[in-house]
Amino acid sequence: MYRFLLSRQWVILTLLALVLIPTMVRLGIWQMHRFDERTARNQLVADALAAKPVPVERLTSPGHTVTSAERYRTVTAKGRFDTDDEVVVRRRTNADDEVGFHVLTPFVLDDGKLLLVNRGWIPADGPSQTAFPEIPAPPLGEVTVTGRLMPDETTEASGIKDLKGLPDRQIMLIDSEREADRLGAEVLGGYLAQTAPEPKDDTPQQLGSPGDENAALNYAYALQWWLFAAGIPIGYVILARRERRDREEAAATAREETEAAPARA
Repeated sequence: MYRFLLSRQWVILTLLALVLIPTMVRLGIWQMHRFDERTARNQLVADALAAKPVPVERLTSPGHTVTSAERYRTVTAKGRFDTDDEVVVRRRTNADDEVGFHVLTPFVLDDGKLLLVNRGWIPADGPSQTAFPEIPAPPLGEVTVTGRLMPDETTEASGIKDLKGLPDRQIMLIDSEREADRLGAEVLGGYLAQTAPEPKDDTPQQLGSPGDENAALNYAYALQWWLFAAGIPIGYVILARRERRDREEAAATAREETEAAPARA
């Protein structure tokens, strides 16, 4: 009845189905892992943003690596801005995808240690971005700043490797160790993305809040792959039954023509 399954065409089709089913199951499992990872990261971000502000010294210190649980935590710091050693970070975009700079200003704490403060985005003066831009001044004197604690930027995470031959007072990555060497001072690990006090005239443009990763999309992809995997054997059975029916109808037609041949003769 189903001996046609041993034909070359159906053997290839069977092998293809046997390969596709476990492949699609594994792709669904991988998407579920991505869903779990993104959900966990979203929860970490939500917990960090919901936590009460704490002094920055409680979470970081010179040489400290900011962990994923500490990232985005709201922290406060009391001291003064040091604009003499201010630098800008190249090739940064704002919410409108305009290319410019981030303003990185050392913040001198009461104990003399430095905290790197990313005060926000400013536009570039020209397409070359070689000239040091005009930067709005921060508040003078002693001030308390608030912001989100961020880890150092690395070449591995960003893909940015060209750190040499840059224009004066321009950098590519915010790295507290490099800045400590440049400034010859103790610099707290990571940096602060400033949220308060808000700048005058909205410049520099402060960095936006982190958004959620679309974990639901991975969940939908996982279900999609598993539905595809379930559909393969169903489709295989339907095709096999249709093939059997077509063969049986063809055989019946051939028999009828054979039986009718003598009568016509």
